[in-house]
Amino acid sequence: MSSHLNWMIIRNNNAFLVKKRNIKKPFSKEPNNVTNLNAYRYNGLIHKKALGVVENPNRKGFTVVYKKAKATNKPSKNLVRRQFKAGARRSLHKVKRLIRANNYRTDLAKATLRRASAILRSQRPIKAKKPAAAAAKID
Repeated sequence: MSSHLNWMIIRNNNAFLVKKRNIKKPFSKEPNNVTNLNAYRYNGLIHKKALGVVENPNRKGFTVVYKKAKATNKPSKNLVRRQFKAGARRSLHKVKRLIRANNYRTDLAKATLRRASAILRSQRPIKAKKPAAAAAKID
């Protein structure tokens, strides 16, 4: 089936849809959706090529998950997982190069980099703040 027909079928009803009151555009929890918006462009189920970014299980770095267009009818060979844990700048540069060099959904490049950056930012250690009383005594 074409991706447009699939989208018309699952647009309003699917298991990943998250609808809330007073929010016009519903969200989506599907895999390979980098923005979590329920839109044709970002949907990871219907396209032959889709990108996703998930956190590594050990909370060090992230994994880029992408679909192979040639293996759409073979679910076990469909997804490719590639781990990045070399450091923030190097990893983000490698992801950017992976997307651009392979002409792989360049429209999702910025959203993918934002998602990866957010995952890396969440993995940073939290800096301990000085208590307010100690800071007042210094002044």
